[in-house]
Amino acid sequence: MTEPKPPLTLRRAPPPSKESAPTGVRRAPPPAARAPGNRAIPTGQANTAAQGANGTVRLNKRMAERGMASRREADDWIAKGWVKVNGQVAEMGLQVAPDARIEIDKAAKGQQANQVTILLNKPLGIVSGQAEDGHEPAIKLIQPQNRWAEDNARFFFHGSQLKSLVPAGRLDIDSTGLLVLTQDGRVARQLIGEDSCVEKEYLVRVAYTGVANPGAANSAAATYPGLPGRSKPQQLIRLDDDDPITSDVQSVFPADKLQLLRHGLRLDDQPLKPAKVEWQNPEQLRFVLTEGKKRQIRRMCELVGLKVVGLKRVRVGRVMLGNLPVGQWRYLQPHEKF
Repeated sequence: MTEPKPPLTLRRAPPPSKESAPTGVRRAPPPAARAPGNRAIPTGQANTAAQGANGTVRLNKRMAERGMASRREADDWIAKGWVKVNGQVAEMGLQVAPDARIEIDKAAKGQQANQVTILLNKPLGIVSGQAEDGHEPAIKLIQPQNRWAEDNARFFFHGSQLKSLVPAGRLDIDSTGLLVLTQDGRVARQLIGEDSCVEKEYLVRVAYTGVANPGAANSAAATYPGLPGRSKPQQLIRLDDDDPITSDVQSVFPADKLQLLRHGLRLDDQPLKPAKVEWQNPEQLRFVLTEGKKRQIRRMCELVGLKVVGLKRVRVGRVMLGNLPVGQWRYLQPHEKF
């Protein structure tokens, strides 16, 4: 009989030492790091966070900070290969240092040059943004027949100018005056970005009731008239024949309340930035703000016993409403800056 074979014993071979590696053969590099979401991090960057080490930030943010483009526009250009950093074509999400040299392709500059910014004298009853409650949006007025006859900007109206044309800041449905609509993300960031400090000037006709409306501090809806079937809080102060002062309001309005309008009020549990507020005439105040909370001026007035009966925006930054007729629009000219 044949004797049974002993069981085989398997042993792992020891890892090859550097000395035993064949000449001319290199080990494969470790796998590339991966960003959150299991996406490979582009070559030349450490991570895809908005901010990185040593003061680096994402390329689109750096471009927006330098006023080169909006973040969305920058992403579009980067995806098309139109952006170089320090001479190299940039990849999406690239982290760049504060002193990075950023170059933009001529194609991107040409695209940007075709973007328009439009100034509209918004009428009552028109909403700034999307249509709501049956009211038309401001963009509906941007048609050739409504262009101001005295607009001498060298632009020809084309339907493509309505694409991505959005309001850079709102103007309430019951307010009139200067509304800025733009395709240019740089303009939008300048006017309504988080760090914007551009002045907006308003002429505000008021009546003095002497009765404060504390509900306005935390509710923009408290300044709307109460309507049947609506859940919004009813307006606590109404303008009617019983209002005590509707003319020469300046003579009876307390000086300490005027000072409160300038600084010291709170809306939505946050202190308001200092404002310039002065009498334009006995029934009209002039407000200059550097922020834009919802129905801010109306709420400020109701907190000190005033009722707004007319509100018109006449300036944004260095651009004036001027003689632009109600319901008409013109182009922002190349030499005009906010």
